[in-house]
Amino acid sequence: MKYRRFEELPVWNDAIELAAHVYALTARTEFNSQRSLKDQIERAAVSVSNNIAEGFERGTNNELLALLYIARGSAGEVRSMLSLLDRIPSFQQLISEIRSLKQKAEGCSRQLKAWAQSLQDSDFKGERHVNEKTKLAAQAVRERDEFMVELSAIMARKHAGS
Repeated sequence: MKYRRFEELPVWNDAIELAAHVYALTARTEFNSQRSLKDQIERAAVSVSNNIAEGFERGTNNELLALLYIARGSAGEVRSMLSLLDRIPSFQQLISEIRSLKQKAEGCSRQLKAWAQSLQDSDFKGERHVNEKTKLAAQAVRERDEFMVELSAIMARKHAGS
């Protein structure tokens, strides 16, 4: 499936959900005395979805790939800070929420890695590089492939009848 908008991307939606849950966590009273930690984890969480969106909108696979790795780095940063919270005694009553968020962040990282790998394995350079000439060339390849499938079916029926 080809996505037309970043809002359709499953990984972007998971990243938005991660950020929303991080904000819900940092709204807890345990964060009142941890302003810098609260600010840093919120910024890292928002960075995941923002970098996915920016990369998607850039129009080239090279830029998208770079921003996917930045997003993945931010997801790792969120996991690192959640691991820190897991070890701070004043956050012990939030352990199950913290561990659940770590799993969400790890899920985003896995999706981003798989997407980045597929981009690295692709010959497609990105939407910015698509022009009338490349559209026509892609259409010709599709038509040739469809013709070959049809021809193979005809030949198979002919050989089956003989």
